[in-house]
Amino acid sequence: MFNTMTLTKIVGGICGTFLIFLLGNWAASSIYAMDAAGHDGEHVQAYVIATGDEEVVEEDVVEVSFEELLASADAGKGEKVFGKCRACHKIDGSNGTGPHLDGVFGRELASVDGFAYSDAMSSHGGAWDAEALNVYLTSPKDAIPGNKMSFAGLKKIEDRANLVAYLQSISG
Repeated sequence: MFNTMTLTKIVGGICGTFLIFLLGNWAASSIYAMDAAGHDGEHVQAYVIATGDEEVVEEDVVEVSFEELLASADAGKGEKVFGKCRACHKIDGSNGTGPHLDGVFGRELASVDGFAYSDAMSSHGGAWDAEALNVYLTSPKDAIPGNKMSFAGLKKIEDRANLVAYLQSISG
């Protein structure tokens, strides 16, 4: 039942299949050029959108200070950002993995009774005001090296401003 002709047919079928895929690939890459150059090596632009402006004007990026953002911050959005903090911090006066944060605004650093702060945090000193919270929330490990907080920080300044506004609103 299995002879040389059967083996030849199988090998021929496999080679024919590869040939079909090779020709299909060649045809597709000829029809649908995937690079920026056209078929002749020249740059081809598919279409132009007319905007009415002939020259491109670069707008200056205006940096807004944290104080200005805090003045217009939304405590409601800050409450949503606080969702990232809820795993470790509570706002009901009880400590979790981290100290409670109700009344944090204006409170001295490392001053919550019953919470075991790191030596770095205990010896740092100062109070939690808007600027201190902004710096700390940007990168806790960089702000106070050696502290226990494993959170990487909030990279968006808007998120930090909204969170500080929320913490300020629950601090009374």
